Amino acid sequence: MPGADSPGSGPKRVDLLRKTRNYFRVRHRPLLRLALFIAPALFAEAPRPNILLILADDLGYSDLGCYGGEIRTPNLDRLAEKGLRFTQFYNTGRCWPTRAALLTGYYAQQVRRDKLPGVSRGNRPDWALLLPRMLGPAGYRCYHSGKWHIDGLPVENGFDRSYYLKDQGRFFSPTRHSLDDKALPPVAKNSGFYATIALADHAIECLQDHAEKHAGQPFFHYLAFTAPHFPLHALPEDIARYKGVYEEGWERIRAKRWARMQAMKIQAGTLSKVEAGLGPPYAFPDHIAQLGPGEVNRPDPWDSLTEEQQAFQAGKMAIHAAMIDRMDREIGRVLKQVDAMGQGENTLVLFLSDNGASAEIMVRDDGHDPSAPMGSAATYLCLGPGWSTACNTPFRKHKTWTHEGGNCTPLIACWPRGIAARGELRHTVGHVIDVVPTLLALTGAARPERVKGQPVPASPGRSLVQTLAGDGPILHDDLWWYHDEHKALRKGDWKLVSSKGESWQLYHLGRDRTEMRNLAESMPEKVQELAKRWDQRAAEFKVLALQGAAEKPRKPRKKP
Repeated sequence: MPGADSPGSGPKRVDLLRKTRNYFRVRHRPLLRLALFIAPALFAEAPRPNILLILADDLGYSDLGCYGGEIRTPNLDRLAEKGLRFTQFYNTGRCWPTRAALLTGYYAQQVRRDKLPGVSRGNRPDWALLLPRMLGPAGYRCYHSGKWHIDGLPVENGFDRSYYLKDQGRFFSPTRHSLDDKALPPVAKNSGFYATIALADHAIECLQDHAEKHAGQPFFHYLAFTAPHFPLHALPEDIARYKGVYEEGWERIRAKRWARMQAMKIQAGTLSKVEAGLGPPYAFPDHIAQLGPGEVNRPDPWDSLTEEQQAFQAGKMAIHAAMIDRMDREIGRVLKQVDAMGQGENTLVLFLSDNGASAEIMVRDDGHDPSAPMGSAATYLCLGPGWSTACNTPFRKHKTWTHEGGNCTPLIACWPRGIAARGELRHTVGHVIDVVPTLLALTGAARPERVKGQPVPASPGRSLVQTLAGDGPILHDDLWWYHDEHKALRKGDWKLVSSKGESWQLYHLGRDRTEMRNLAESMPEKVQELAKRWDQRAAEFKVLALQGAAEKPRKPRKKP
């Protein structure tokens, strides 16, 4: 039964796998494959962990207290104190590609969930199963609460229960949402509904039902919050908690975060310079005009703003903070439910973000009423580049870009029974494609070799199990990015990166994590070497994606 004590569980289990791998790597290299093959069986002998995978939406690298932020996140901070924080973990830089990579273990372009030159975004090929299709046969009950942003629907993709919040534009009265793949009526306005609370409510309901009816099985719960994605909607009492906090401006908040981050030894080096000319990735000048004279679309010096602009901008950041604060408190409620089930010690909690904080500014859905209280249902506000620069401290750029500010995420891993370390940092480089291989290794589940007669390609993801015991060797020969014509490749400490329409830039992240010293002109041969590798990977992914596109298209389904 999950949660029961057993010899060889927890830290011993992680240590056993690490020693097994090291022994075969050094003494019997030809048998390494066999050792990796039998590793899941070693895990299966002991109680397997429950899994709570929590994904935030548009959270900045330094927004959490345990990553240097001033926002109150005591529940996530406590998880960090009881577990690990990763400092070099990556997403894809954007919402939907990250979610595809997170639940399949493949780059989004491999499974047609993001564009490549000559290949459009589309449905995943049949072989690109989502994680529940692999955990279910291993005895796991699988639950989903929140955002989806993947093709298909949750229950048809292996989840036993789901609350799918498709409408991210209305935190107080969503019009598009579904329960177990069946459409629900729109939520009435002024009903007391708030999305972040509703998602936690559903997660708790699923866990209570699990404890009552399926206590003999482990669970996997994917809790995908829509916070703090725009629009900036928050409860008035939560916003009040941050009244006046941000009136000192984004430069000072950024400097304080950097100082705390250095004291925590999360990052060292040089704080990146503010890119004054870099605004939102998509220009909507008419939208900005709707927001009134308080809005600005560049991270201009705080002291250069008018009093009206400073008040407006400080108010926006207070709402962003309130959304994260509320998300943390709702996570706390879910964790209390796990504890009430007696599963707190044997539940692996992973928390991360789908991309960096967003510089976007736009007005959608129900529009923006400038006379309504900021953060209320009648408003439509976005964080914008000034505060996004602060939230992504110490990195450059924002969501959508493939510089560190766009594609680097905090990652907290807490599993009291399985991770002996307490409050440690992990500097091993990882990526969201590594989550599926890690969870398969820990649960004894497996990816099938064939699906509907098609061979299943090898996943580029690597198990992070070794890093639970300590920083290990390099997991990846290289990591690759492409989104909206922004592209990058990381190989060891070298990173080649290019923003849309710009030349390649070259950085050595071991000495320059904040991408301040472009070495491209002085090291053209290294640029050429890494650019060739980027092209090779893109060509490989294109072949695989085109094969997936050639499959028989799925029947269209009614939208929830």
